[in-house]
Amino acid sequence: MESVLAALLLLFGSGASADADVTWDELARASERMREAAVHAERGSSGIPMVEKVDPQPDAPKVKGVYSTAHSAGGARLETLLKLIDETELNSLVIDVKDDWGYITYPSNDPDLIARGTVKTIIRDPAKLMESLKAHDVYPIARVVVFKDTVLAAKRPDLSFIKADGTVWKNGKGDAFVNPYRKEVWEYNIQVAKEAAALGFKEIQFDYVRFPEGFEKKADALQYHQDERKRIEVVADFVKYAKEQLTPLGVRVSVDIFGYAASVPAAEGIGQDFEQISKYVDVICPMIYPSHYTTGWFGSKVPDAQPYVTIDGAMEDTHEKLAPLGEFKPVIRPWIQDFTASWVKGYIRYGKHEVEEQIRALKDNGVDEFLLWNAVNRYTEGVDYK
Repeated sequence: MESVLAALLLLFGSGASADADVTWDELARASERMREAAVHAERGSSGIPMVEKVDPQPDAPKVKGVYSTAHSAGGARLETLLKLIDETELNSLVIDVKDDWGYITYPSNDPDLIARGTVKTIIRDPAKLMESLKAHDVYPIARVVVFKDTVLAAKRPDLSFIKADGTVWKNGKGDAFVNPYRKEVWEYNIQVAKEAAALGFKEIQFDYVRFPEGFEKKADALQYHQDERKRIEVVADFVKYAKEQLTPLGVRVSVDIFGYAASVPAAEGIGQDFEQISKYVDVICPMIYPSHYTTGWFGSKVPDAQPYVTIDGAMEDTHEKLAPLGEFKPVIRPWIQDFTASWVKGYIRYGKHEVEEQIRALKDNGVDEFLLWNAVNRYTEGVDYK
């Protein structure tokens, strides 16, 4: 601001007499307009502010990983997962440190986190876990479920969405969400992320970085704090803030995002704009499970039954969506499907061939990183992950 004022003074003269043509108030307003114009000039085609982007893990491997619940990571199944990684091209585990209910899954040492009453010790010895991962050369990623948080919503209804009867709103599955507009919610999740970084995780992966599905249909009937920002802006602002807070700790920041968000202008209802979020992360993880696409996507009657076609189409859309970001484009590391979606009409059973077809589609689109999802952590044997 000072440099802009100096430039204006050179333009209009340095005098400040009572009869000057330009007052200090006018000068200040002019400088503010110049500042806004400069910011606008630095924005990309999407209107997203330019930010410095340096990968805090430049030596990270090409990640090929699988999901692990806290119960698996802290229990006997860990040995099975490590054996799978030892014997294949897989090299990473994504582990719940704040799970789908909102529980912090390790014995926190942070007094503020402990005071919230949201710690549920599942991984009893995180130091021993991290030693085991290091011994097996596993790239450790901490999964933090952000705005889907039934536990915190129950303890702090003021941080959630309230129905007319005064109770916390829940979706059809009984899950409650906390409000992305509340900075306290941001700080809480970043505290968890910082502690995970201190434990030795190399990357923090934020999931459920969004409003509830179909939120636009229920928003007017709920009571919650909000400001003038659009939902897509407040979600992107959280991601940007998280990146600023975590990069100095040497950890990457990644975000899980609906795969279809790459195929539409913006998912306004849930607040996910693929391009805006991608601007601020080191890694973007679109969830492109074929079972999550409905009839008609990518010309397929049953996308679940055509894993190659579905992944191929999703990746084409992803590349097109991210092209305007240029040097700010993140690593693309999709979540793919290693489960059978028996609830889908026309589904097929997923096994070795179906997993490999998804990987082949990724490779054909120049994507060599991926994560496999199976909710109970039982992964198909004999898969070629190359």
